[in-house]
Amino acid sequence: MRRDAGRYPGNTVAKKISNPEGVAELVNCDAASAKTPEFDVQSSTFDVRCSPSYPIRLGLCVVKTLSTTGAKRLLEERAKAPFTSLIDFKRRVRLNKDELRTLAEVGALNCFATHRRNALWEVEKPLRQDDLFEEIKTKTTAAVDRRDKELSSPLVPMTYPERIQADFAGMHLTTGTHPMALIRPRLKGILRATDLPTAKHGRTVRIAGNVICRQRPGTAKGFVFISLEDETGISNAVVTPPMFEANRLVITEEPFLLIEGPLQHIDGVIHIKAQHIERLNYNPSVASRSYDFH
Repeated sequence: MRRDAGRYPGNTVAKKISNPEGVAELVNCDAASAKTPEFDVQSSTFDVRCSPSYPIRLGLCVVKTLSTTGAKRLLEERAKAPFTSLIDFKRRVRLNKDELRTLAEVGALNCFATHRRNALWEVEKPLRQDDLFEEIKTKTTAAVDRRDKELSSPLVPMTYPERIQADFAGMHLTTGTHPMALIRPRLKGILRATDLPTAKHGRTVRIAGNVICRQRPGTAKGFVFISLEDETGISNAVVTPPMFEANRLVITEEPFLLIEGPLQHIDGVIHIKAQHIERLNYNPSVASRSYDFH
């Protein structure tokens, strides 16, 4: 998940996650401070929240297809009474199919099902007439919840990369392991973002990661600044105008890059002066978008 508990206090982190253009800044959280609880329709609020138990709790606002009206209706209905089942949730909140599908795909309906595809299978089912009167049934809440949890579908659970892909597709972030952690075992001699502060100034190093930002300010005389995110944080590279022109397509189109060059470590500012740039092989299912400003 893109986040930064080191540079920002908890509530600021929450606000930045809620702001789509602020998500790219949220990195460098260690495993303990980055602990994130289950994201689900039974407990999540609209905004991203921070609490003593969990520094960051995702809010409904991060779900791309969920309308503000739908989220408001969800919260209003939940305030009246907890949802007793997925059928109860569908009947009371009345979201459209795209909203329901996305909630299922990002795991927000796992409180009613054993896994995401199980929930996705159930949201595709139309409400029957007897479902509309579920509130008059004599079943206890526990029994209804147990029945829904045990619902079976012919769909197998998502694999871990598929869950990461679904998170990025539905929320532009993930609470799971960073995509770079999935390919780190095969990366030899490539430093992590957390390794750079202790590396020697002037040493030629290699860095790699998911491109989260490309900047080419008008006042920078053609220099390009690239930010790469890995499982430990952000590393930055500076690209000269000739290097940019020679690698324009790779720099502007590839979601994952490997960059080599001398490490510049001056007055606490760390970056790589790019001398070689290439595409980093990755699983396309876990790529996320970058935030580019020119």
